[in-house]
Amino acid sequence: MKVEILKTNYKPTDIAVGSARSCYFGKHIITPEDASKWDKKNELLNSIFKAGHHTTLMHYHFTFLIEGISRLLIWRLLHSHPFYNSEQVSQRYAKMKIDNFTYPKEADKKKWQKYYEKMFEFYEDLIEKLTPITQEILPKFKKKEAKKRAQEFARYLLPMGMNAHLYHTINVITALRYINAVKVIPEAKYEASEFVTQLKREMLKIDKDLAPLIEFAENEDVVFPNIDIEKIKQKHNVTNEKVKVFDIVDYGFEMSENYAGVLRASNIYLDTSILGSFNSYIKLSLSADAQNQRHRRSPAIRARLEDIYKRDYYIPPVINGKWKMENGKLLSLYKEAVEYSYDFFEKEKEILGFSEAAYALLNAHNIEIIEHNDFQEFAHKAQMRLCFNAQEEIFDIVYEQVKQLKEAKVSVADKFLPPCTIRYEEGIRPICPEGERFCGIKVWKLDFSEYERVI
Repeated sequence: MKVEILKTNYKPTDIAVGSARSCYFGKHIITPEDASKWDKKNELLNSIFKAGHHTTLMHYHFTFLIEGISRLLIWRLLHSHPFYNSEQVSQRYAKMKIDNFTYPKEADKKKWQKYYEKMFEFYEDLIEKLTPITQEILPKFKKKEAKKRAQEFARYLLPMGMNAHLYHTINVITALRYINAVKVIPEAKYEASEFVTQLKREMLKIDKDLAPLIEFAENEDVVFPNIDIEKIKQKHNVTNEKVKVFDIVDYGFEMSENYAGVLRASNIYLDTSILGSFNSYIKLSLSADAQNQRHRRSPAIRARLEDIYKRDYYIPPVINGKWKMENGKLLSLYKEAVEYSYDFFEKEKEILGFSEAAYALLNAHNIEIIEHNDFQEFAHKAQMRLCFNAQEEIFDIVYEQVKQLKEAKVSVADKFLPPCTIRYEEGIRPICPEGERFCGIKVWKLDFSEYERVI
């Protein structure tokens, strides 16, 4: 793993103290340069930090360049909260490479290498067999994308030990919370410890005066929350549903250009949409949840994987018989790969423990989450995920959420629509904002009940 911070001119602690002193200095603003020369700088810094006055530490952001970090740790730590921005390599559009995996610290590396190589063979075999099928399904002007679409579905067979590279931007407080949180992280514990070691090193390169704050974060108590998913399911009569909406607070709002424009000015000019809300139980794959996490204002609770573990996995419709395929060979290949993976994982968790063996779990592995949405955020999420270019699994989830809101006769359920439909209704051109990525279907002319994804 490699973690590096992009350099800037000012030190975080100088900005923090400068901004803190500016609150109480009537003549003019206290600049970071002024703060750096003040003899009581560290005294004030430590005082306000230990008192919990942390807004001054939120002005400075670290942008990390991270390589060789597992998808498992990204899912559990880097993207499990709202206070970040990331741009990471996409498994939907970028071909993965065999030499790009994380190995558990105490693992038999040869055994794990054999496992990773075998899963990569399944991945490449599925791409090869699926490409002519996606090519046949796609419209003429999209056929050149056939292999990328095949990759999109084949990635379900990649383990969570697959590495990624990314830009990751957080403020100082979030970095300190990372340092604190990894003490009780339920999966990828050793990797999390390595990440934090490099994180601290890079932070101190930028500003050695962060040392006492880092020490405080290392020593403060922290617990991982106990989340009883079964209790929540029982309370809301969740049985075999993959998605169930409950706790609806119906509150009306008016759709406008603020929602339909690409700048999403509705995030600046908040309206009554934030008063409406609902919760959802969702069963989804680890792959789909990685996409789901990017909606940072749709927070969800995620239990320890060990607490909700069962052999349960997602099968893309294109593989599961939605489209005619010769003798079901594709489905057999997919199931063979998944069962091979579960067999390996269950043996390894007895040796390494669940936390480290979890790298073997596939993107296809299903988990359960409880998600909260206010109507303002969900209007945005629906636009992003009801677009026919969105990942199919998360499209299906959001479609089901909207469908259930309609069935519950929520007054504004008809406002949760794809971007082209809302732009059409608001008279905004172009109707589809995707340019050459246009899906080829005039969705704005369809009724919600007529939506059907090809792939």
